[in-house]
Amino acid sequence: MGTNGSTMLEPLRQGLPPLDPAAVSNAASCALPPRFEAVREARRFTRRTLDGWDTGDRFDDVCLVVSELVTNALRHALPANTPRTEEHHNGPVRLHLMRWTERLVCAVRDPSHDSPVARETEDFSAESGRGLFLVDSFSDSWGWHPLAGTLGGKVVWALFRLRQPAE
Repeated sequence: MGTNGSTMLEPLRQGLPPLDPAAVSNAASCALPPRFEAVREARRFTRRTLDGWDTGDRFDDVCLVVSELVTNALRHALPANTPRTEEHHNGPVRLHLMRWTERLVCAVRDPSHDSPVARETEDFSAESGRGLFLVDSFSDSWGWHPLAGTLGGKVVWALFRLRQPAE
């Protein structure tokens, strides 16, 4: 991906009506502690949120992608000296879920300025190195953008198209 924010967000716009942040139907977020158990917490949060939004038909795909994005943030985006045992009410990694009528976006904010790197791997039985391949395979599109201002870091997002309700 490039470094231009509008280029990185272009897949959010392709083939869909314009994305208006004010038109978000639902939004939820949670701070995640810098522990690998946070991946399980992120999946539980995602399950509760999607069930409440009646979008459970995409749960398996969304949950897998959330797991991969949170794992990547915890593994690759936290400074090496980040304590991994203490509770943080405003953790360094944050999961955001946003739903519009036709799409759902899950986004994970982390403190790193480094772009996510998709590893080309021939070994699909490997236990690591496949995260962004899975994100790309199970979401309709994904990308990232750097954050400016006091937050710093970046957001890695994945978009899922939702079925239209029957009329």
